[in-house]
Amino acid sequence: MAFTYFFRDMQTLEMIRDYVISEMRSSRYIHIWDAGCAMGPEPYSLAIVLRENMGMTFRNVKIHATDIDSSNLFGDIIKKGIYPREQVQRIPKDLFEKYFSPADEPDHFIISEEIRNCVSFTKHDLLDLKPIRSGLSLIMCKNVLLHLKAEERVEVLKMFHDALDNGYFATEQTQKMPEQLSDKFEPVLANAQLYRKIG
Repeated sequence: MAFTYFFRDMQTLEMIRDYVISEMRSSRYIHIWDAGCAMGPEPYSLAIVLRENMGMTFRNVKIHATDIDSSNLFGDIIKKGIYPREQVQRIPKDLFEKYFSPADEPDHFIISEEIRNCVSFTKHDLLDLKPIRSGLSLIMCKNVLLHLKAEERVEVLKMFHDALDNGYFATEQTQKMPEQLSDKFEPVLANAQLYRKIG
């Protein structure tokens, strides 16, 4: 089972907070795709950051979390929103106390209903090249593209471009945008992997 934990990549979350949220607020419906979500800490971490910075507009947010999920376990884990201590211990204390409470299982914690309701999980294979929907405000895809062949990566990124509605794409620091897609995405910052859709 893929291992991850909450607030694993603070830099990406902070970039989304600083550069993306302000534009999201003007949308009546805000759809976000977290492609390769593993067991859910990443989309839930994003949901907490959005809730903290969007106020009442957060009720318009829906995060579509997807993963190929060969274990067939991720859907239930994400739906329940219950995680062991080792996965939540890096969450800033104020946010942990605000959005988590003890679960029935010893040393496990459950995310608040408001945050759970924001995230839905679907099993999905990126190499099918079929987006989960169109009109997306943000796509986050981390720790997935590096496992694809170069030509597969380009095709997946083209799919992401088509699914975005003048939105943003965020990926891990080790991934650079292929040169042949320079007319489809522009970097928001010179030293970070956050891109805005072109066209």
